[in-house]
Amino acid sequence: MDARSALPTVTELNARISGLVRRAQQLPPPGARPLTVATRVAGWVTAQATDLIATLPGVHVEYEAVHLGAVPSQRLTLNAVLENIAVTLRDAGVLRSWRDELLDVMGEGRLLGRIERAAVRPLGMLTQAVHLNAWSPDGRLWIARRALDKSTGPGMWDTLAGGLAGAGEDLETALLRESHEEAGLLAVDLAAHQPLRTVLRMHRRLPEGYQVENLLLCDCVLDAAATPTNLDGEVTEIRCVPIAELWEMLCQGRFTLEADLAILDSLRLRAAGVCAPPPVE
Repeated sequence: MDARSALPTVTELNARISGLVRRAQQLPPPGARPLTVATRVAGWVTAQATDLIATLPGVHVEYEAVHLGAVPSQRLTLNAVLENIAVTLRDAGVLRSWRDELLDVMGEGRLLGRIERAAVRPLGMLTQAVHLNAWSPDGRLWIARRALDKSTGPGMWDTLAGGLAGAGEDLETALLRESHEEAGLLAVDLAAHQPLRTVLRMHRRLPEGYQVENLLLCDCVLDAAATPTNLDGEVTEIRCVPIAELWEMLCQGRFTLEADLAILDSLRLRAAGVCAPPPVE
């Protein structure tokens, strides 16, 4: 059996993708309500978070929705209201972690404000996640194992680089930053990377809230001499694996859901001859 005969078929790929998409497309948690920010629909706030923030200035709770807005009479800007909400949720112990990182708050395609990263899931706000599938010239894929102290997916395998775009950060800049922090890659290493594409928008129930996230991905081929090296301590191991081994690891459930979907998307395009990395020699 040669290397090609061990590759997954289009039917196998589509079957696995269909199963994962069902996990990535879930209704909001029970009791969650639509959230508006500055009159724009911007999330799904959990019942627990609603109870905790209901009496805060700038928060108006109705039966069908929760509304956030600035409070000019108290000289509270929208960002001040959002900061107060995040601190309140933190002090109540409902946030998974506090990162001191701000993310953009988007509603109906518009930038509305900024909020602490840890607060976006209880509020069901949209995030933008960029991922890199980096291939070797001989058709193997570089993958990274998440650190054991990560708050989500500890010890699971992931794309070589990936993370959320920060406040005011465009997607290309976020991709380059994550690729450098997580794999030690420079812009020149990714000079020929393919454009970022949207794999899907995830809607997933999490213990801390609701993940609404655009999963964005690009592929690139690294130089044969490239040796990705983690710089930020969030990765414990980096490997370059042939597709047959990669497929086995995917079927064993050893990747995060996001990475699984991202890798399968690249494999499906490869099988169709679109945006394909190099063939296996």
